Amino acid sequence: MQNKCQLVLERDTFTKDTTLGKLYFNGEFLCHTLENAYKANNRNTSSIPCGLYDVRVRTAAESGNFKYVHLLVEEVPKRSYILFHIGNTHKDTHGCILTGLGRNGDEMITQSLKAHTLLMNVILNNNLQDEITLIVKNDLSSFDDNTIDVSPESVENINPKKKV
Repeated sequence: MQNKCQLVLERDTFTKDTTLGKLYFNGEFLCHTLENAYKANNRNTSSIPCGLYDVRVRTAAESGNFKYVHLLVEEVPKRSYILFHIGNTHKDTHGCILTGLGRNGDEMITQSLKAHTLLMNVILNNNLQDEITLIVKNDLSSFDDNTIDVSPESVENINPKKKV
């Protein structure tokens, strides 16, 4: 029997620079997340589109930049190398997803190393690396008139290959 791991990233706070959310592991809250604000899915400066993604464990040996085990989100439209990695602000994301145990306002997460270690330990210690899926969704109840982007580019904020 293959062990499965489902991660759900529910975004709940949207600012000019950041997107904050919560990461759930098999239905249980695990940690907070921080991404760039959505900017037409532009490489290195935007969060990824909502959707369903496959994820795999990526070793330090596979990476030129990160000397620790991390997660790689696969098949992101028009993007590559979307990672879960360590960092605290949107300046650390490079278009990826950061994890933290706490939040400091709407622009920062805290204890990122501890959260990343927790995420990887939960997956690896329970031998769940064989099949990891990620659902990314927006909690629209947290939008207000100042944060809603109704431009044509924002409509593409959906992964067309897979449906949630």
